[in-house]
Amino acid sequence: MTTSAQCENDGVTYTHLIVETDGPFTTITLNRPEKRNALALDVMLELTQAFRDVGASNATGVILAANGPVFSAGHNFGDMAGATFEQAKHLFDVCTEMMDTVQSIPQVVIARVHALATAAGCQLVATCDLAVAANSAGFAIPGGKGGLFCHTPLVAVARNVGRKRAMEMALTGDAIDAATAQEWGLINRAVPDEELHTATHDLLARATRGSATSKGLGKRGFYAQAGLDQTQAYEFAVHTMASAAVTPDAQEGIAAFLEKRRPNFG
Repeated sequence: MTTSAQCENDGVTYTHLIVETDGPFTTITLNRPEKRNALALDVMLELTQAFRDVGASNATGVILAANGPVFSAGHNFGDMAGATFEQAKHLFDVCTEMMDTVQSIPQVVIARVHALATAAGCQLVATCDLAVAANSAGFAIPGGKGGLFCHTPLVAVARNVGRKRAMEMALTGDAIDAATAQEWGLINRAVPDEELHTATHDLLARATRGSATSKGLGKRGFYAQAGLDQTQAYEFAVHTMASAAVTPDAQEGIAAFLEKRRPNFG
């Protein structure tokens, strides 16, 4: 396991993150508690690079965590104060690239949420493939209470909880608790605080069983078809599944099933 406030991974030093690798899983921890783990521009650039680094590694799963009393307070308003349109757009383009990177790497990414996740912090949780939260955690897209509506966080949140619930969160700006977040589909599990680490690891272990190659194809295929209409989604899925069926791991899995033995994936 490697741990440091400035962690070097393939020659890259992270200032605002802690990166730990333990067996097949890598944990990326937001480590700017004094700033409520705000997603400032430099933090987002580091986080994007960290996900790319892990994406190119042999890890099968990634845990996104945070230190301090807040999981993430979202964008840093200091980056936006007095900004021009071009500067503001660059900030949100970087954020979008970070979110897309989470979903583009082949590994399963799970958020381990111990506290409040707001605005782009809530968007980040919604973007992860899976999420487990402590019962004491909370989630909000609070722009509706102020002067800047949460346009970009709403993209990810609405794709998890549906239109009416997403609009309720965005228009009221009110936080929802972990139990409500589970009921609405924003997270997979709400668990007692003392069980958060174990529950997160257990779900990730189950989600990474089998062929890592197959999981990577499956993740990429899911996000590609999720926004299509049903006819287009099936056309895409049929092509993808047919291509996947002839891969070595798929053929090994089929052979193992027919021969009643455990598969041996490469």
